[in-house]
Amino acid sequence: MSYKYSYILMNGTVIDPANQRNGVMDIAVADNKIANIAKEIDPTLARDCFDATGKFILPGIIDLHVHASAWLGGKFGHKMMALAGITTALDMSGPIDSVLDIARDYGVGLNVACLQYVRPGHTVKGTNPGKSQLMDLLQDSLKKGACGLKILGGHYPLSPEATARTIEVAYQNNAYLAFHAGSLETKSNIEGFHEATALIRDFPVHLAHINSYCRGAVRPYTVETEEAIETLKQHPNICSESYLSPVNGTSAKCALGIPESQVTMTCLEIGGFHATEQGLEEAIMSDWAQINIESGGQIILATGKKAVEWWKQHDTDTTVSFKVNPEIPKLRLASAKRDSGNFVVDCISTDGGGIPRNVTVEMGLALVKLQVLRMDDFAIKTSMNPAKILGLKHKGHLGIGADADISVLDFETQKPVFSMANGEVVMWNGFVCGRGTRIITTPAGRKCVEAKGLRSSVIDPVETPLCRRVQ
Repeated sequence: MSYKYSYILMNGTVIDPANQRNGVMDIAVADNKIANIAKEIDPTLARDCFDATGKFILPGIIDLHVHASAWLGGKFGHKMMALAGITTALDMSGPIDSVLDIARDYGVGLNVACLQYVRPGHTVKGTNPGKSQLMDLLQDSLKKGACGLKILGGHYPLSPEATARTIEVAYQNNAYLAFHAGSLETKSNIEGFHEATALIRDFPVHLAHINSYCRGAVRPYTVETEEAIETLKQHPNICSESYLSPVNGTSAKCALGIPESQVTMTCLEIGGFHATEQGLEEAIMSDWAQINIESGGQIILATGKKAVEWWKQHDTDTTVSFKVNPEIPKLRLASAKRDSGNFVVDCISTDGGGIPRNVTVEMGLALVKLQVLRMDDFAIKTSMNPAKILGLKHKGHLGIGADADISVLDFETQKPVFSMANGEVVMWNGFVCGRGTRIITTPAGRKCVEAKGLRSSVIDPVETPLCRRVQ
């Protein structure tokens, strides 16, 4: 028997700010697209129907800051994102080869884009790479499937001059550029944030996880938060996100008895430990540092002897988390608005993926319950805005003909219960059932992505500029 629709989601409350929809409706999917939205659609016209009574139906959640490579996040990142209701994600470091390999081998049906890291001693020779070296890195990264570059300033800093060169090179080549604030002259704090906005100038840049610069390292965190908000208001070229988890994520890798990441060293000092390998071990044993370990097909946070053993078995090359994010900056940055009514910080992200802090739905809906955000606001910050920033014209909304990317949320339990990407079911009631990965890439990377055995979704930055803040 031939059916008009593949699926119908029935009786859910549709939240679609882009199309000004907010009410109980049915949504029909055909040919991987949104085919119909109406108060009632005949269920006999569909191959399968899902009852969404009492649930909210939103455009698929897009997370603009995740990690899903062998370096950060690991092989369970895709599964963990699917369980969190995410349908599209931007890996914010790479390395691109590893991101593609994991997407191929462990994909669960998501859309994934990637930025290649600019890291001294790995992708560039030193901390002050010249323009030609940066150009070579960018072109090679684009050919391999990346959409642009990520400056890991807070972790592995460049000189301020090289940071500025990287930003300019990305802009000149229509590439996406993200920046974790910090350089050889500043750290990942509010002063690094201010330096970053100066180095960015008028270029379009994604300034990552704004809450990470408002932890009270320099001034009281309430003061730093207001500084960040006012500064972002003055830089309309900067797009940004913040996350809601109490924990961060950074590298636990040590060399010559010292953590390689500047952020890890700072977190140890905040906890009263020496910024050394021995200090990190003591922090793990005392529960201040939490090692990310594999358990039951996911990544969990662990401390004590078991965590130390895992860390040492992996030659210290693991991820570590610290509970360093104060509550008030997270709430303020999630809700602050410009005079125009648009959000100061465009998106809610997780900085998660394979790092266990994928709490956008859980904590974001808590903000809706507290009336810090409306449900429309939640959809704007988790889907509509990130889709525009990533240049995804057919995502972030539920208009007829849009990609059938859908997240269904239970407001009472604050959990996702169903998700669909490109018209195929990814997750249903905690069971991940999707397969494969669709890689979002540019025309330069399509050949390499498909040679890996992956599906591609090509965005042309010449026609749809990337990394532009929502006006």
